Amino acid sequence: MIRNIVFDVGGVLLELRYEPFIRYLAEAGIDMRDLPRWLVQVDLAGHERGELSGEALLGRIAAMAPRPLDAADLQARWLDMFERSEEMFALAAGLMDEYRVYLLSNAGDLHWQHFDRLYGLDSLVHGACASFRVRAIKPERDIYRRAEAMFGLDPAQTVFIDDLEPNVLGARQCGWHAILHRRPRTTRQQLQALGVRLPAPFAAEKEH
Repeated sequence: MIRNIVFDVGGVLLELRYEPFIRYLAEAGIDMRDLPRWLVQVDLAGHERGELSGEALLGRIAAMAPRPLDAADLQARWLDMFERSEEMFALAAGLMDEYRVYLLSNAGDLHWQHFDRLYGLDSLVHGACASFRVRAIKPERDIYRRAEAMFGLDPAQTVFIDDLEPNVLGARQCGWHAILHRRPRTTRQQLQALGVRLPAPFAAEKEH
């Protein structure tokens, strides 16, 4: 029986729109043709682990540009990559009546502070585990174990919703149920398949 439902933030509760930021950096003269390589260069993983502050990360990005970048503009564009998914917020809020609902996010300090100001993430659900605070990132086993310890989760009674397959596999390897999020409706259908009772606004949906 599912008792705990854990949501990723970026890509699930918030829809990611990173293309304008990539274009902005490319127009500034930064080579963005190989995005995975660039992410390694700036050490995004270290930032999400809390090893590199958001200010330091943005300074590293700015140093790559052949011309000076306005620091405030760069930060604003870095933060403005996400848009609230009304359906997923409504789902998370509605599930709290019957289930324990948590957040588990790979997030750096600046994004988390921004999200908390806009949406009150730290008080939105029953608890939140942000990677920069616990010094571990998905899909590493340690972050799932840290979430279990923080929230008293039984893996067999927990389902995790994430938009990235490696993170879903990481959760399953720790004994959690997990759903690869693509669209709100199909995610709700997969929750129903696990026996989760949907909130009233969604309860009448049929699986097809």
